[in-house]
Order: sequence, then C-alpha cells, then structure tokens
Amino acid sequence: MTKLTLGSHPFLLGFDQLERLVERTVKSGNEGYPPYNIEQTSENSYRISLAVAGFDEKDLSITVENKQLVVRGRQSEESDGRVYLHRGIAGRQFQKSFVLAEGVEVGHAKTENGLLHIDLTRAVPDVVVQTIEINQK
Repeated sequence: MTKLTLGSHPFLLGFDQLERLVERTVKSGNEGYPPYNIEQTSENSYRISLAVAGFDEKDLSITVENKQLVVRGRQSEESDGRVYLHRGIAGRQFQKSFVLAEGVEVGHAKTENGLLHIDLTRAVPDVVVQTIEINQK
C-alpha cells in the first residue's frame, strides 16, 4: 500500500512546503519548560508569554530563523556565596521554538512580572483576482 502524503495529493499543488513545516514542528518536541501562553489580542495580532522568572533581560535572546521564532534563555552562573536550602525556581537554560505562518511578523518584546511577552502581527493579504485568457490557435 502506498502512503499518501499531504504534498503528494493531486489537489494540493505546491503545498510540499506546508508538509515540511508540519514535520519540523513535530520534530521540535513538546518540552514543558518554560511554560507559556499564546493569546489572540485582536483579529490579526497575537501575544506569546513565557514564564521566565529568575532570568534577566540580558540572559534572554529572541531570533527569527527560517520562519521560526526561537527564544533562548541562559542564566549566568553567579557564585555570590548564596547557600540554597531549597531551590524550586528553575534556572536551567532553555530553547523554545514557534513556527510562524506566512505573513506573521514579530513586533516587540518586553519583560514584566517574570513574564516575557512577545507580540506578533499577521498582515492581511490583499485579495487578488486574476483572469486567465484562453488562446485559440
């Protein structure tokens, strides 16, 4: 039996990139740290909020690589003589990736109350109607 993939279906011409995007999303894993929310703030804008308590702004980096938003966190090891009896606030490094759809742009980011907020906007494409002439020989 032949496996029918999304990109090989005859009615879905040119969607092979979508199939690769889905595969990349599945392979990126679903690690739970740090926890995050994604909310729709308006019809064409979104906000990703990551819980980054204990991270300073200089410990965080946000990049867009190949239509993928990548947030990385790495705390600098401070040896200031602290002795922890219990350390429940996670301080390990992380990398969280979000695949962006076509036309989604990353706006600005800010930290507030232990949360990193990243605002996204989606451009509304213009509706284009194209008429194709039929040539006769």
